Amino acid sequence: MEIKNDTLVYKERKRWLFLGLPFTFTVYYIKEDVITIDAGFFKSTENDCYMYKVQDVSLSRTLMQKIFGLGTVTCYTGDTTNPQLALRNIRKAREIKDYILKQSEAARIKRRTLNMVDIGANGDIDGDGIPDIDN
Repeated sequence: MEIKNDTLVYKERKRWLFLGLPFTFTVYYIKEDVITIDAGFFKSTENDCYMYKVQDVSLSRTLMQKIFGLGTVTCYTGDTTNPQLALRNIRKAREIKDYILKQSEAARIKRRTLNMVDIGANGDIDGDGIPDIDN
């Protein structure tokens, strides 16, 4: 599904792993600037994550998911409520993963935010807390 005027790009349901049937009460909305997970029947929970907070995206597929054309997209985010946002058992998983990856980078550039990761540049090779190499 692609509706550019309302910014809704993908609407996908979480599916049963068996036969890939959409008999769950979880719906994923992927828009240009936000990812929303709406889950629940008796008690509904809606969780949002802005695209600029998505730091990395991965795709995993089990054998059963491959058989039924499904996949799980996991978004590693800087969001405090949900640091790992998983879109489980969805169709078009690779397409959605690629879209989220590109759109999150575009959102960071648009907002002029910077994502930095500590790669251990302090020279502490043995992990004892004391720098082994003089900076």
